[in-house]
Amino acid sequence: MGDQDRDTGAEPPRQPEAPADIPPAPSASAPRPRDWTPRATTAQQPGLGAPPMADLRPLGEEPDPFASRSEAPPQAPARRRPGKEERASKPRKPLLRRIAFWILKAILAFLAVSIGMVAIYRFVPPPITWTQIGDIVGGHGATKRWMSIDRIDPNMTRAAIAAEDARFCTHHGFDLTAIEQAYARNQQGGRIRGGSTISQQTAKNVFLFQGGGYVRKALEAYFTVLIENIWGKRRIMEVYLNVAETGIGTYGVNAGAMRYFKHDASRLSPREAAQIAAVLPLPKKRAGIDPRGFTRRYGNAITARIGTVRGDGLDDCVR
Repeated sequence: MGDQDRDTGAEPPRQPEAPADIPPAPSASAPRPRDWTPRATTAQQPGLGAPPMADLRPLGEEPDPFASRSEAPPQAPARRRPGKEERASKPRKPLLRRIAFWILKAILAFLAVSIGMVAIYRFVPPPITWTQIGDIVGGHGATKRWMSIDRIDPNMTRAAIAAEDARFCTHHGFDLTAIEQAYARNQQGGRIRGGSTISQQTAKNVFLFQGGGYVRKALEAYFTVLIENIWGKRRIMEVYLNVAETGIGTYGVNAGAMRYFKHDASRLSPREAAQIAAVLPLPKKRAGIDPRGFTRRYGNAITARIGTVRGDGLDDCVR
């Protein structure tokens, strides 16, 4: 008996039985449903040695879809505005520090505005002054007729220097000698006299108000320094002769000449110029025409000094 016929006692492998719920495969001759499609056979599937399909490429050779795009730099995240609760939770600056900050801002704004105004008035006539506004509000009106210093008679310039500021062309806005003399006279009593120069009076008339006080005096000194450095002597004299009060509601020597002598300031005799200059210290109390008492005597003294101003060259800076 051969080896194949020996009974080894091992059972032959059993074939797995199909589950009861799976129907048997239909035969080739059995009818098929309409939506049935044959499955691909192993003969239709590509083998292991077959070339890859046309729409597939080996790894590493795929085109980079982002190769043509330029990489944008990373953007910083938008800053989030703090809410009310966050702002309220932040500690506030000390009160004194905040007050000092606002005072500093006010000072810087004042410096910018004041310097800007002085620079503009170097070329443009001042449109109005606080003194003129006071006369308008008081019902007196404000009559003014601007005239260039080139047209104003030189006698008027000399009369103003003789009456108000003999050292106008030599000082830099403040006549210390005149201030000391005025202080000594005031200590003796009697009528108080000031030592203001034409530059100081111009600064007060254009930018400030009438009256005393240390604050106004300090501002007057500040504006005096500005106009001395930005305007120059000739412009200061020109503005002074056009804004100085020469009578109630009358401003400037040209308007004063029209009021008192019925002609403009382009032709003034020494006597006429002296009469207008005599009114300048107290324009609301002195008359420029037919003066009497002190005004008359003061006008005669100014008339005599006009020749001295011309002869000594005290008006060289405005010629």
